[in-house]
Amino acid sequence: MKIRTIETLACDAGWRNYHFVKIVTESGIVGWSEYDEGFGAPGLTAAIERLATRVVGQDARAHERIFAELQSATRPATGGIVALALGAIENALLDVKAKALGVPVYELLGGKIRDRIRVYWSHCATWRINHPAHYSPPITDLDGVEALGREVRERGFTALKTNLFKYDADGRNVRGWRPGFGVPFEPGLNVERDLLRNVVRHLEALRRGAGPDIDILIDLNFNAKTEGFLKLVRTLADLDMFWIEIDSFVPEALADVRRQSTHPIASCETLLGVREFMPYFRAQAMDVAIIDTPWNGVWQSMKIAAAAEAHELDVAPHNFYGHLCTMMNAHFSAAVPNLRIMETDVDRIAWDHELFTHVPEIVDGHLVMPDRPGWGTEPNEEGMRAHPPKSRGLLDYGRAGKKQQA
Repeated sequence: MKIRTIETLACDAGWRNYHFVKIVTESGIVGWSEYDEGFGAPGLTAAIERLATRVVGQDARAHERIFAELQSATRPATGGIVALALGAIENALLDVKAKALGVPVYELLGGKIRDRIRVYWSHCATWRINHPAHYSPPITDLDGVEALGREVRERGFTALKTNLFKYDADGRNVRGWRPGFGVPFEPGLNVERDLLRNVVRHLEALRRGAGPDIDILIDLNFNAKTEGFLKLVRTLADLDMFWIEIDSFVPEALADVRRQSTHPIASCETLLGVREFMPYFRAQAMDVAIIDTPWNGVWQSMKIAAAAEAHELDVAPHNFYGHLCTMMNAHFSAAVPNLRIMETDVDRIAWDHELFTHVPEIVDGHLVMPDRPGWGTEPNEEGMRAHPPKSRGLLDYGRAGKKQQA
C-alpha cells in the first residue's frame, strides 16, 4: 500500500491555528494526524514537507521502518523540530494502517486496557481569562474562578488543572503570569511574594467552587527556576493538590524539587524520544512523566511509557490541541498500562465541532473510547475551508498572550 501524497493543511482555531498531516495511499485510504506549530515550534510545517519527499512511494504500513529511515537521514540535527515532524508523519501512518486493517489504532498498540479514560479539565479558568473573545463566560476576578469550580463539579468532572495568575488587591483585574513564555518578559523568572499570595488565592477560589472531592492540579510550566519552584511547592504544601506540574531542563534540579515537595510532581511534556526522558527517569525526578504523543508519535510514546514503567513511574499525555489530538492521546491512554490520567480541554472555540467528523464523547469525567477504525475521527475539510488559517508565521501561544497581557 504505497503512499501517493503527503500534504499539510491548517485552519483557524480562534487564537491559534490547527495543523494536520494528510497521507493519501494509492489504494485510496487516507490517514490523518494533528500537529502544532504555534507552541514554540515555528517551521514545523516546512520540516514535514521536506521529509515527505523521502516518504512518498513507500509502503504506508511500514511505519517503524519509515521512522527509522527518517531518523537516520536527519541524525545530525536530531530532536527539536525534526523530531516533531517525524512524530506527525508517524501518527498519520498509524491511522492509515489501522484503517487498512479495519481496526482502531489501539489494536496496533497491543489492544485497549480500558474502555473509559479518566480526564481532567485542563486550562481551567486559563482560557476564559487569557482568551475571553473565544471562551465564555469570560473570567475577570476571583468570583468568576469560584463559579467555574462549581461548573466543573456540576458537569461531572472529577479533576481540573489551572495555571498561574495575578490579581489586584480586591481580587479583580486578573492576568496570566507566564514569564517562561515571555508574557510578561521577565527572563530572570523570579518568584516574589505577590505571586505566592496570588497562587494561593486562585487555588482557594477554585476549591471553594469545586468542593472537597475534585482533584486540583496546577501547571507551573517554565515560569520559574529551581529557587522559585521550591518557593512555590513550599507555599502549596498545606493545600490539597493532585500534582504540581513543572518544566525543568535539569533532571537533578527537578529531582531536588520533588524531594522537597509534599505533592506529586509531573513533568517532561516538552521532551522528545526515549533518550531525552532517560536522565529524568534515572534521577527519579518526577512522579508522573508527561508525554506529548503528537510530538513524539504514538508508537514511540509507547516505548517511552515502557521505559517509565521500568522505573516505577506512571505517565499522562500532554493534550491541549484539537479533537484529533485528543483522540490520538486517547488511543495511547486506552492501551498504555501505566496511565495516571489524561489531559483534555473542555472549553472549546465555537466552531470546533465543524472541523472534525466526530468529537470526543465524555461522560462523568471520562472519555469513552469509540471502536471506529483509525483514530476514530478526522478533519472535516469542508469545515476547514470555511475557517482558513491565520498567518502561518505567527507563534500562536506567545502572541495571543501578549495581546491579552496588553
